[in-house]
Amino acid sequence: MTAELVRGQNHPLPDTRLELRVSAGHPVVAGATLGDERGRVAGAEWIAHPGAPVRPGVEVPAAPAAEHRVAVDLAALPEAVHRLSLLLALPPGAGGPARFGTAAAPFVTVADPTGAAVATYTITGLDRESAVVALELYRRQGAWKVRAVGQGYEGGLAELLADQGAPAAAELAAAVLDAAAPAGAPAPPPLVPETAPADSASSTTTISYAHPSRRPAARPAAPAPGPDTAGTGAVPPPPAGPPVPPQESRPAPVAGDATGWTMDERLYNQVWGMFEDLARSVAAYRSARDFADHRLDRAIDQVLADPSTRVGGAGDAARAAARATHEELMGRAQEVLDRDLAQLAAESEVVEPALPVAYARWDNPAWHAYRAPEEPPMAVRLGDLHLPERGDLRIPFLVRLPLERGLWVDSGPGRTSAAGLLDETELRRLALDSAVAHTARLLASHPAGALTVHVLDPAGSGAAAFAPLVETGVLAAPPARGAAGVTAVLAQLTERVDLLQMAVRGDASEDLPPGFDPARQLLVVHDFPHGFDDRAVTRLRYLADEGPSVGVHLLMVADRADASAYGPVLDPLWRSLLRLTPVPDDHLADPWVGHAWTYEPPTVPPGSAVLWQVLGQVAEARRRNHG
Repeated sequence: MTAELVRGQNHPLPDTRLELRVSAGHPVVAGATLGDERGRVAGAEWIAHPGAPVRPGVEVPAAPAAEHRVAVDLAALPEAVHRLSLLLALPPGAGGPARFGTAAAPFVTVADPTGAAVATYTITGLDRESAVVALELYRRQGAWKVRAVGQGYEGGLAELLADQGAPAAAELAAAVLDAAAPAGAPAPPPLVPETAPADSASSTTTISYAHPSRRPAARPAAPAPGPDTAGTGAVPPPPAGPPVPPQESRPAPVAGDATGWTMDERLYNQVWGMFEDLARSVAAYRSARDFADHRLDRAIDQVLADPSTRVGGAGDAARAAARATHEELMGRAQEVLDRDLAQLAAESEVVEPALPVAYARWDNPAWHAYRAPEEPPMAVRLGDLHLPERGDLRIPFLVRLPLERGLWVDSGPGRTSAAGLLDETELRRLALDSAVAHTARLLASHPAGALTVHVLDPAGSGAAAFAPLVETGVLAAPPARGAAGVTAVLAQLTERVDLLQMAVRGDASEDLPPGFDPARQLLVVHDFPHGFDDRAVTRLRYLADEGPSVGVHLLMVADRADASAYGPVLDPLWRSLLRLTPVPDDHLADPWVGHAWTYEPPTVPPGSAVLWQVLGQVAEARRRNHG
């Protein structure tokens, strides 16, 4: 079955030999970049383009066209390559569109060696961009996947390559577009003036700190930087970057202005766009900071390496100039970051109140008007994410429904100072409270009777925390106690998974036994591995691996150290689950730009009865549905 991907979605690849087909309806340049574990492109030899169409493991077309076929052999990629990005750019002077927003949306197909389509992606939402990362093939734990990216760049191919860390990105982009130009066509205008003063001792390089915003301002061409000061080792002044537009000149953010058929879908895509913008803004800032530091170190090294400038007035002047340039670069990077963060903060202020209940925080007034939905939403909110550059700017952590993997609320000791202030008992209590809140949100996000919840509490130590679920009557049965209760529930759900898998394989979904519960199932496991024997552990692993595909999901509340007696046997279980924490922790890492995101768990306001109220509405909707 072909997967129709949306922006940000990934899909496993069945083979290492693939064909990437591009249909744009107008001439585009197709290329590919090879990135390391952080997605960084080491140099020109890691870029396949019309001027150099063959690189190890990838071959791209040698000319612009409306239709392209890119051959990929992932097994032939260098060992250092962990990511392959498919790039599309509009060729200058070809008589076609100057930006993707004025043409039909490009369509990309990933095909296996037999020619069968594995996944497709329509790149929508483009406007002023003239270059785009269509999709990426990336390696995770030895397996390859494809992710729909669709990230466009108004600054064109130069901005795209700079964002991937390619050195001399402007020159590389010019070379790629020049190689793609038809014979006899005029050369594209240079991105920076080609001429430099006659006494220039170094080549000209443009460094852009511009954030690839979803609503970017127009960017004038940057003037050429000045020359090195001969014999002093001084760093040339940086090129003038795009001016920061005043706050009032930028469009006011609007909730739901992303693409989508419904408001929920538009808000989901807008939140994802905010996550991308924050990730790229901070990545650009950190890259600029590292560049400024490296440039300062290089300038100081040059001064020290020259005996004539090592001491004396000339050396002092060179060092002072280098530090002044460093401060200017840092200031400019901070200015751009502050602008982008201010825009995102303003967007968050209008988006947060407009979120539907499944996406909303527990303190959102929308919960007070909660009613069971007719259809499940696209996603649920499992907390918030933020980066240290601005801790008060929180991006909702939305996870798509149905869940593709189980959840694990880690009740063990954390690494943060917040976790260090709590004792073991308090951490375990907070972990169970978080799990109950997640369970309540999942119940509230499904139509009446569409999610059945089972609870394993072998020692009965979670009675107080499970009270809202028990007393409102939303559970399928009281929490199972003791080894016998654990065995009975696991056997029931394992048999369910087996039966559903057989029905799917035999195309006999309509022949399930009378009275079969069609609802999705959620198993909440507390106090693991208390009450579990080896057979129960095997069944739990089976449910974690096979359950999600047939609607049986797992929510674990556990400290990994408690199960250390099983050794590495349970390592696949922990890796298969999405780890959440009951206190803030920076354990969530994205391979996209390499950030370590701080995860903030969802908390019910102290003294609030919103959890009981929502669960009461869930129970009432079930009674009406069955009445």
